[in-house]
Amino acid sequence: MKKLLTFLSIFVLGQMQAQDQFTVYFDFDLDEANETSNKKLSQWIAENPNVEVKKIYGYTDNVGEAIYNVDLSERRAAYVFEQLKAANITVTNAEEKGFGETKATGKSTKDRKVVVFYEPKKIKVIDPPVTTEKPKADTDFTKIVTTAEKGDKIKIPNLNFYNNSDVVLPQSHGILKELLQIMKDRPSLKIDIQGHICCQQNEEMQISRRRAETVYTYLIHNGIDKGRLSYQSFGSRKPIYKLPEKNEQEKEANRRVEIEILQN
Repeated sequence: MKKLLTFLSIFVLGQMQAQDQFTVYFDFDLDEANETSNKKLSQWIAENPNVEVKKIYGYTDNVGEAIYNVDLSERRAAYVFEQLKAANITVTNAEEKGFGETKATGKSTKDRKVVVFYEPKKIKVIDPPVTTEKPKADTDFTKIVTTAEKGDKIKIPNLNFYNNSDVVLPQSHGILKELLQIMKDRPSLKIDIQGHICCQQNEEMQISRRRAETVYTYLIHNGIDKGRLSYQSFGSRKPIYKLPEKNEQEKEANRRVEIEILQN
């Protein structure tokens, strides 16, 4: 049993060491980061927009009651979680936990902290079906894009995702191939990919941004220069139909990914 516990400890430690870390420090008895750490956190966020946070662990020094320190460490972890979430850092599956004074070495400032464990985001590359056929260039979508003017916004038709996910359904690969071919055929074309949701005022899990990013990533990984692309999300701030929608058709219209022509 002892050998098994030792093995598990080594395994868990190895898993944690495989992840990068960033530490946020706090002043005595406070659950908001001090000014210096807030600036460093903002800088870290700006330099690491495409990471996925795996763990957010809070700690305290050993001053005060142990129960109180657990609560304080949890509040510190929650503070960092909210800062990361507000900055659109991926924290959806992050483990958020407070350890109190369990690792404290005394009254040291270094014990009043939150440690963020993170990894580079795993990019979902959608490989189009292998084929020697060139997609037809006479569909309505192709015609609309190729004749559009700067500032025009065009919904990508038949682009569907798994529920509450940024993973494209297999039957939607064809429209992504068509968009890719349009970009290849028109090397001057520049677009902004824009995600929208339906049905709710407050977006959860950053679905619209992640879906727009999926299209952006697909194009880049299939040879399109990222200088021709950008992406953003609007959540439910720019609905076609006013919320709450009256029927499924209105929901479907609001739940969309569009491209805005920046240069044609």
